[in-house]
Amino acid sequence: MQNDSRRKVLKSVAGFSASAVAPSFYVKNAWADDFRNDPGKSATVKFGFTVPQTGPYADEGADELRAYELAVKHINGEGDGGMLKTMKPLALKGNGILGKKVEYVTGDTQTKADAARALAKRMIEKDGVVMYTGGSSSAEAIAVQSLAQEMGVIYMCALTHSNDTTGKDKKRYGFRHFFNAYMSGRALGPILAKEYGKERRAYHLTADYTWGWTQEESMKASTEAVGWKTANAVRTPLGAADFSQYITPVLNSGADVLILNHYGKDMINSLTQAVQFGLRDKQVNGKRFEVVVPLFSELMAQGAGDAIKGIFGTANWDWQLPDAASQNFVKSFAAVYKMPPSQAAHTAYVQTLLYANAVEMAGTFNPEQVIKTLEGFKFDGMGNGPTEYRAEDHQCMKDILVVRGKQKPSNKYDLMDIVQVVARKDVDYDPKMFGGNLGPYKV
Repeated sequence: MQNDSRRKVLKSVAGFSASAVAPSFYVKNAWADDFRNDPGKSATVKFGFTVPQTGPYADEGADELRAYELAVKHINGEGDGGMLKTMKPLALKGNGILGKKVEYVTGDTQTKADAARALAKRMIEKDGVVMYTGGSSSAEAIAVQSLAQEMGVIYMCALTHSNDTTGKDKKRYGFRHFFNAYMSGRALGPILAKEYGKERRAYHLTADYTWGWTQEESMKASTEAVGWKTANAVRTPLGAADFSQYITPVLNSGADVLILNHYGKDMINSLTQAVQFGLRDKQVNGKRFEVVVPLFSELMAQGAGDAIKGIFGTANWDWQLPDAASQNFVKSFAAVYKMPPSQAAHTAYVQTLLYANAVEMAGTFNPEQVIKTLEGFKFDGMGNGPTEYRAEDHQCMKDILVVRGKQKPSNKYDLMDIVQVVARKDVDYDPKMFGGNLGPYKV
């Protein structure tokens, strides 16, 4: 199944017609309207990278920052070019953006929404960034996306998986490349039913913030649609080190599946402790007890160790994908950092290139024109096959991966099997489903 899925990815990429989505190129500097942090005649332009360097999602933040630094090098014409060699359509020339070299500032969001917003505000007001990007938490992303709308500066969301980011909390000045919780649920539901049967009772442990809430909601909907029952759902605080008080009640709940709506170090801790409690060795309701982690990556799998073996989840991207774009990125990243990139690094890198390319296409840093260039933009050659930045909600629509912890990894980075590449059509949805309003182009 894995090989077939990979062949389908390559076939899909090969069959994508770039001519069908040829970009409209605008006259450089055609707009004279004032906008915040206009670089004007400066030889440089500045980006802001808002990433958690401490807190439960710090590992993801560190990998994002590595990818951001690599993206800046490639945009400025340094290094081997990475995905600039495969991106279609491509307007960037390898000499910066509109001839301006890219500089950047960064800081620690602490995996906290208020700290992320304060950091982004400082970058806009004091550092003069023309665009900022980052976040490893949907709470962070939603907070700084709201600020982007208020201040008229584009925010390219990085690692955020809540339905709300491009749903009820979507903003005109925010764009998300990463997939969402609804897509995870749609992709996982049928596969879980096939693997574990349709008569199951699930117990949810859920991170108590916007991502966890929508992940739980999406997983309930997808599993109940295939016949599963929900035994209970319990909220857990972000950053908890000890999950034993939450895992113990699962043993007496009558549930035969534990769904961990956790990410980062929280997922590592809760999964490890669930395995230590012997859940995966038990028989309940005449079935082997199973654990599901709807969203995880190779980076988290490293932290979980043997506990991740056999665990199902979804991913936005994986370094083992065989397409040329993915392998160019892996090669570039590994040459600098001596390890393969995570999905957090991938989405951070891609978002930076997408913004830079849109500016080059628009011929201006004016955010209104850059936004209009990105809305409905169709592209390929960035590791996910044909992808569209949907105009109605600024959500990237593309294929996603169902993954499973590998039983016999060949090295410390080879920890996930790609079980299936789920086509966009199978995870698509009405952009009005989760409500919200993008708001105006100008503030």
